[in-house]
Amino acid sequence: MKLALVQLAVGAHKAVNLCNARAKVLEAAQAGAQMVVLPECFNSPYGTKYFGSYAETIDSSQLGESTRALQEMAQTGKVYVVGGSIPEREPATGRLFNTCTVWSPEGTLVAQHRKLHLFDIDIPGRITFRESDVLSPGTSLTSFTTPWGEFGVGICYDMRFPELAMVAARRGCVGMVYPGAFNTTTGPLHWELLLRARAVDNQMFVAACSPARDVEAEYHAWGHSTVVDPSARVIATTDESPGIVYADIDLQLVDEVRRSIPVTTQRRFDIYPDVAANKCT
Repeated sequence: MKLALVQLAVGAHKAVNLCNARAKVLEAAQAGAQMVVLPECFNSPYGTKYFGSYAETIDSSQLGESTRALQEMAQTGKVYVVGGSIPEREPATGRLFNTCTVWSPEGTLVAQHRKLHLFDIDIPGRITFRESDVLSPGTSLTSFTTPWGEFGVGICYDMRFPELAMVAARRGCVGMVYPGAFNTTTGPLHWELLLRARAVDNQMFVAACSPARDVEAEYHAWGHSTVVDPSARVIATTDESPGIVYADIDLQLVDEVRRSIPVTTQRRFDIYPDVAANKCT
């Protein structure tokens, strides 16, 4: 399976962002990609003051501007599209979420993941950010089925919590996909480290797709969209510039690695709990 990560240049104009995303998704499809991933907040600048004004409802029966665009990208390109994330407004409550939608080549909405862990950090002298000032957290785990296997979904800060990937792997997922927007403080410290950790711990493919860095923006994304294999080898990556990262995903590697180092069958659930056995959706 050929995977593409679109490291998109995101600006203040939603229509321009959607147009650029469409062009890159179709470019990746023309290059043979079968699954294309967009970055976190691909339709808007990343920042709490922007989420409300860029938010849309997500309803497969009445698509908004961004979801309609994502559906069309998937149908036209005949690819799975992991639609990064957009600010979502829940009509009944008015609450806002940071939400990823996943679309099949037929244009069907096959998954919807609301970011579970909100990005609330304070690194003195470097960066302070509180998504929870504006956003609400999701309440469920997410995966989607493809002809190549099941893939789990997380968004950015979700990557720091190993339980999502642990549960996904133990329930049969062969990969995790994380649209994300680490910054120039946390990115060089932890971005690749966390991707490789999630991969080696769970013997699965892990992909993370970032926006490109815009030094004129208020928030400076790290970039470096990356794909890691089940042995924690980086098989594709880039720098901070706009572009597309391609990776050939050999899913036989998942079975090979899990057979060679069979931690999946050697865990001691008589001593510690199995997080995948807990009731969750």
